[in-house]
Amino acid sequence: MTRKNALLIVDMQNDFCPGGALPVADGDLVVPALNRYMEIFKAEGVPIYASRDWHPAKTAHFKEFGGQWPAHCVRKTFGAEFHPDLELPKNAVIITKGDDPDSDGYSAFDGHDDSGRVFDERLRDDRVTHLYVGGLATDYCVKETVLDAVRKGFEVTVLMDAVKGVDVREGDSERAVQEMAESGAEEVTLDKFRIKA
Repeated sequence: MTRKNALLIVDMQNDFCPGGALPVADGDLVVPALNRYMEIFKAEGVPIYASRDWHPAKTAHFKEFGGQWPAHCVRKTFGAEFHPDLELPKNAVIITKGDDPDSDGYSAFDGHDDSGRVFDERLRDDRVTHLYVGGLATDYCVKETVLDAVRKGFEVTVLMDAVKGVDVREGDSERAVQEMAESGAEEVTLDKFRIKA
């Protein structure tokens, strides 16, 4: 099968940025790099996907109901909206995850598009074979998405200057990067970037 590339931006939402309910330190600083990658992908006519946490107010994911995290990215709130400086194209495909109250939904592969197609199925329908991944957070949703993508047979490249981690435990992000690399994911930064033919 001919390689078909796609860009996936993971959870670049207000609640994961400074001032949000579950902020990644300097999480908003990856937005300019993500915008630059999007410019490159748009110019090449490459599909762009953006995942989002879209939690119900009551979910086993939140501390109040037995989970690990404070309430965040509750559907239809400001915190769940994409960062205002993120220049998502109008034809970007939104992948919604975390909307099942009984599931954490870390990976974009737990999500679905507006028509209900699971992400894996949507990618295969779009004939995508190689995913470039950036966004938040390196040690949770980015990592789980990348590992799922590799397991499902996709080639994966992590955009290292367009990811940031939470580091609940010191070194979590570093360990996540190592785990992704060991799974077979490649790494790249803008200064060396070109879309693979």
